[in-house]
Amino acid sequence: MAIIAFFCLPAYGHTNPTLEVVRELTKRNHQVVYFSFSPFQQRIEEAGARFINCDAELPMDKAGAMAANSDVGGSIKLLTDTTLALDKKICETLQALRPDCIVADSMAVWGKFAALKLGIPLISSTTTFAFNRYSAKIMKQSFGQLFSLIRSMPQIRRQIRRLREHGYPVKNLLSILQNDDQTCTIVYTSREFQPYAETFSERIQFVGPSLRQISTKAADVRTAVYISLGTVNNQHPDFFQNCVEALRDYPGEVIMAVGTENQAAALEAPAHFTIRPQVDQLEVLQKAALFLTHGGMNSVNEGLYAEVPLILYPQTAEQGGVARRVVQLNAGILLDENSPAAIRRAVNQVLANPVLKENAAAISRSFRQAGGAVRAAQLIEGWIQEKKN
Repeated sequence: MAIIAFFCLPAYGHTNPTLEVVRELTKRNHQVVYFSFSPFQQRIEEAGARFINCDAELPMDKAGAMAANSDVGGSIKLLTDTTLALDKKICETLQALRPDCIVADSMAVWGKFAALKLGIPLISSTTTFAFNRYSAKIMKQSFGQLFSLIRSMPQIRRQIRRLREHGYPVKNLLSILQNDDQTCTIVYTSREFQPYAETFSERIQFVGPSLRQISTKAADVRTAVYISLGTVNNQHPDFFQNCVEALRDYPGEVIMAVGTENQAAALEAPAHFTIRPQVDQLEVLQKAALFLTHGGMNSVNEGLYAEVPLILYPQTAEQGGVARRVVQLNAGILLDENSPAAIRRAVNQVLANPVLKENAAAISRSFRQAGGAVRAAQLIEGWIQEKKN
């Protein structure tokens, strides 16, 4: 039996893919200890892990800001503040626990840095695309974003100095953000979906989405339109109202997950609309003919796994990169503007093009063949054994 410590960013899109891996590891009689935050406690404990609450060191208003922050300098400061706030608790707990390895989300750098500081074997858990100088091309940073990064460099250097002063061996910005080819890494997508997969070493393993099993089978005839902007950047009442206007005369069901009770209550829609703050996305996708999504990696994975073609309306640079990859593989289209006419046009375009669904199904096959949570657990066991030998 191994002792395995998990660390994750306080966001559902980062936490959810790890839960089935935790479930598989505990099924194999390994002890899993999961450092996280109270909104995720029930799910983590249901997966079989021991939950360690980090709320006192990172209040959830800051956690939400971390998940939503698109400014690199601001993000690095938040990550540094979190690492230093958690430093004493994490180091003392890990020294008492003596885990065989740490599995840390690629953005939960406090777990990664603790592994390096304490000499504990590290496994990176990457819920986005694996990132290096080649795959970064798909992000297509605008001039404004590049200027913002350059302007942030003095602040980033200050944060790196703070980390070094506390014993964390941080080299530079890339050592925080990039997938190190020498670090054992699990990426929750397939080689076929990962941009520039051939540029990564064998240490970077693509296992496909790690999804919970559901009992609902895919409908023989799918007619529903499903719309969601995820769990973070979803405060867009004008967008949801435009969706209602665009699909007011749609002949099938329209299901919208709009994020909050207030946003749901504010929308007046015909009877063929189902509008909720949240829905069981995996279940809904089994009857969806298309999915209008913000392009978050978790949502895109779930949509394509269900063989559903996508309309993509990205809200961040990372989501823009995911959206461009879907379009490259011709499994979806970009929404060119937020208006009823554009939304209606995009829906009609997807429904009229069976090739998009065929390509979504091809990506789904690559996901299923990658191995999912079982493969991830096998890799973790193998890497632990490799370190012991």
